[in-house]
Amino acid sequence: MLIIGAGGLGCTVIPALAAAGVKRLTIMDLDQVEMSNLHRQTLYSAADIGEPKAVAAAARATALNPDCKSTAIVDRLDPANAPGLIAAADLVVDAADSFAVTYTLSDLCLAAGRPLISASVIGRAGYAGGFCGTAPGYRAVFPDLPAQAASCASAGVMGPAVAALGAVQGQMALSVLIGLEPSPLGRIVTLDMASWRFGGFGFAGAMDVPGFGFVAATQLAATDTVIDLRPAGTVQLLPGAQVVAPGDLADWPIPMGRVVLCCSTGLRAWRGAQVLGGRGATALALLADGQ
Repeated sequence: MLIIGAGGLGCTVIPALAAAGVKRLTIMDLDQVEMSNLHRQTLYSAADIGEPKAVAAAARATALNPDCKSTAIVDRLDPANAPGLIAAADLVVDAADSFAVTYTLSDLCLAAGRPLISASVIGRAGYAGGFCGTAPGYRAVFPDLPAQAASCASAGVMGPAVAALGAVQGQMALSVLIGLEPSPLGRIVTLDMASWRFGGFGFAGAMDVPGFGFVAATQLAATDTVIDLRPAGTVQLLPGAQVVAPGDLADWPIPMGRVVLCCSTGLRAWRGAQVLGGRGATALALLADGQ
């Protein structure tokens, strides 16, 4: 099983799966444990601060169940390394705090026929859902990105809400592995602890909506026109990229070949692609640089 993200959701999902008897876990996360994480990442302690989350989480999983072979990958998932990881897994758990990762996983899992259990929490509310495999992908339910990007770091989150949805995510994963019916694939469970409501809905009959795909920096071709939508001087820009302000895309001359729009999270790139697509551009891709 492949688990992307060893943060708040992962800290509930990982021990639940290891203790339940899952024999092999591959845990991927680039970040290190920080003091500010501990209120929602209860798999770790103050002694783990500075340790890669993937390494610490894999050690905890093995301590819970010595028969569980846990492999840590200290790296960021992207469209270049994801296909091989997905091919080696029978189920993928998306516990990352990145919609670029979620769309990438969904697109690739849908193509590979792999079940994907994805969850997201902001503040006191969120959801967990079963996608791909025998169900539609993430784009069938979320065809467009939100108006504004938000993450646990930027918008805040309460630990119990994360743990509750991580537990739902873990139960969904086990249900798919064991083959329990009804399957969670094609279903979303929602939780709002601000209004104290559980909810949910099925989407098994929904259609996936085509959308802009993500690429990795290593997948850029010499013929690509790379547009970085971040202000020059604020981050280390991609080599050879043109710096264009998002507001200038309405008049920017569209070149021949593929245009790759880049920003840190993918949100500005997505909005930029909508502008260029509305002007007739057809060869468009997104790159979330993660800075």
